[in-house]
Amino acid sequence: MHIMRGQNLGTLRRQCGRVLICLIGLALILIANTASALAQGNDAKWPDRPVRFIVPFPAGSASDIVARIVAQKLGAQLGQQFVIDNRSGASGDIGTEAVARAAPDGYTIGLATSSTHAVAASFNPKLSYNPVTDFAPVSMIGTSPYVLAIYPGVPAQSVTELIALAKAKPRALNYASVGPASLAHVAGALFSHLAGVELTEVPYRSSSQAVLDVTEGRIEMQFGTLGPTLGQIRDGKLRALALTGAKRIDSLPDVPTLQEAGLAGYEVVLWMAVVMPAASPPAIVARLNRAMRDALAATDVVVALKAQGVEPDPTTPDALRERIRVEITKWRSLAASAGLKAEP
Repeated sequence: MHIMRGQNLGTLRRQCGRVLICLIGLALILIANTASALAQGNDAKWPDRPVRFIVPFPAGSASDIVARIVAQKLGAQLGQQFVIDNRSGASGDIGTEAVARAAPDGYTIGLATSSTHAVAASFNPKLSYNPVTDFAPVSMIGTSPYVLAIYPGVPAQSVTELIALAKAKPRALNYASVGPASLAHVAGALFSHLAGVELTEVPYRSSSQAVLDVTEGRIEMQFGTLGPTLGQIRDGKLRALALTGAKRIDSLPDVPTLQEAGLAGYEVVLWMAVVMPAASPPAIVARLNRAMRDALAATDVVVALKAQGVEPDPTTPDALRERIRVEITKWRSLAASAGLKAEP
């Protein structure tokens, strides 16, 4: 009799233990589901306050102008301000690192370019961020070639004549860039390599400052972004010799590409995109991607970007991530084969 009572008590204890385990499991599931629902609820409300948009270049630069066009449209669509925060310096590295180190809460986004997310990784072994793993890609904004433009007082009417002049006077011709390991620097270095000439690089803080010095004859030439340069070309203050992309553009239909001008294999294209810090909520990334696609399809945005020489090119986050990987590989290979270095 005592044995049976002990057995029943043991069975009861085991059954209670099983029930307790089940209750604990159900409680944990409930907690997890509640946390997930709260997180999704917060993501669904995004943005419920202003979003900081870090631009790693100075105010008034070509990239800054493009970012402001996009920010204004996103703000109108999503009902919150997208506040531009210019963090310039070190060829874009300072601002880009600030994006990478920001809280991944959806309230900091950044402008990424071929300089900050491809060229920098190819030329700077001590880069303070990883262009692939430290960011959540959102979407491309668009692409634009550079234009090889010279001071009208330089006695060259074509790329062929410019190359002949540079060969006759090694390192006498100066070209403006926005710093070592920038795409503008690479554009000049690749030109020098393929043309077999020696140029002297003069770094500037922004493309707008560089354009001013070229128009006033203090610098002979530059590989410039189209936005700050087009007006100067049309006014005759600069002479456009060639484009760095693979094809001509509508805004300068009579200007050949450098490939057409005889430099086979030459192609340097500036692209701009939007990224977030890594681990940003996927739902917010997806919502911003949809908003960017709508923004970049809007007629007023298309017109404004094309006035800056930028062709809109929205993409998926995965496509942008792959583009970054491909471009890093491309520039590393080119740097090795052509002997290009970050410092002139």
